[in-house]
Amino acid sequence: MSDNPVGAIDASAADAIDVAEFIDRQPVGRFQIGLLLACAAVLFVDGFDTQAIGYVAPAVAQDWKLARGALGPVFSAGLFGLMIGALVLGPIADRIGRRRIIIVCTAAFGIGTLATIFASDVPSLMTIRFLTGLGLGGAMPNAVALTSEFSPHRRRATMVMAMFCGFVIGAAVGGLLAAALIPAFGWRSVFVVGGVVPLLLVPFLVVRLPESIRFLALSGRANEGVAALLARISPSVRYRAGTRFVVQEIKLPGIPVVHLFGGGRAWATLFLWALFFMSLLDLHMLSNWLPTVLNDLGASVSAAAVIGSMLQVGGVIGTFALGKFIDRFSFRALALIYGAASIAVAAIGFSGHSIALTTMAIFCAGFCVVGGQGGSNALSATLYPTAIRSTGVGWALGIGRVGSIVGPLVGGIMLARQMSNESVFVAAALPALCACLAAFALSRVAAASKSPEFANSAGAMTTASAAGPVGTAG
Repeated sequence: MSDNPVGAIDASAADAIDVAEFIDRQPVGRFQIGLLLACAAVLFVDGFDTQAIGYVAPAVAQDWKLARGALGPVFSAGLFGLMIGALVLGPIADRIGRRRIIIVCTAAFGIGTLATIFASDVPSLMTIRFLTGLGLGGAMPNAVALTSEFSPHRRRATMVMAMFCGFVIGAAVGGLLAAALIPAFGWRSVFVVGGVVPLLLVPFLVVRLPESIRFLALSGRANEGVAALLARISPSVRYRAGTRFVVQEIKLPGIPVVHLFGGGRAWATLFLWALFFMSLLDLHMLSNWLPTVLNDLGASVSAAAVIGSMLQVGGVIGTFALGKFIDRFSFRALALIYGAASIAVAAIGFSGHSIALTTMAIFCAGFCVVGGQGGSNALSATLYPTAIRSTGVGWALGIGRVGSIVGPLVGGIMLARQMSNESVFVAAALPALCACLAAFALSRVAAASKSPEFANSAGAMTTASAAGPVGTAG
């Protein structure tokens, strides 16, 4: 990916530069890749800490002598915290910026994960996981929004999905690391690692993580910052004094959530919420209970963690592989992916006691379910303008977290009632099928819209003027 601009705007002669158009006309360069990797690092530790409780659950249950399914409320408490974090911190970020929220959330869930080692019973574990979830829930929507706003339109889904791979890889590494650490150091050692790493990441984010360029331009309060960031995207471009930077989007006043239903976005928002609800219900039912089900089938705690991590390994490959497909076919691609997911999830229950078949089915389920969720994250950012992008992504994830709370509870109830594996996984396939239908409905809504993005709804143009020339920041 070259740093040489393709069709770059001649800033020395231009009276105004449209920030979004400028980014869209540039290749993906070192600066955007660095930003993607920084956000991916945040999601790596986010994914590790979110999924760690599922991998250690069999060991915790044995240590505390708990009944089968007793940790379901713990899973849901953490996910409830994720939901509240996404719902509350998304709108706050649209007011104060993505960067601050990402840094604060990373520090918060690092401290919370480290505090998990002091839990001594189910109620204390529930409380700590809820508080940790607040930070975990606020990080993802803002990382998605930030990456999206620095990405050219033609590569946006690919870049956001590549960034989301950080979450999936972190979740997969959590399983592999749990398999190695638990036999040697006990289940608490997993949370020591999960707490220390994000705290070490915070200073790096403070120094290197930029604020959203579209957020800065829309605010009109950071003129030199906008010019400096554009110079980092395309180092060869110079800006003369008086250059204006414009964002052709409306600056929306009032309560951000209300605007999710304005500008022709109401049906898109509702279908998007349904998609996230069903997708995350399925994903968290599988990720939280697969190690326990595998352990019940005779696999050791370590083996169950490794085989269960194939869900995330498949998700990593699926997220990378599906990016261009989703960039080209948008929600129609998602509908096909979730349709395939329903078949793969059901197949897990019919794999019997064959480790090879079970592992293959789990891998395929991860490829489709996790890969589909990555695509959903990427496309959700394209539905909303800058002023409400973190709110839109955050509320979609927040509503999805309701599904992620329901999923582990339903899984726990089915296991407690001694339902057969075939019945459990056929039931788990139904949410994927519903997500398929929601994605298909979204494709119809998008096709009916005059624009492929609802972000371009009519509104006033907000501008910012550069205070003076900007050098060639690299």
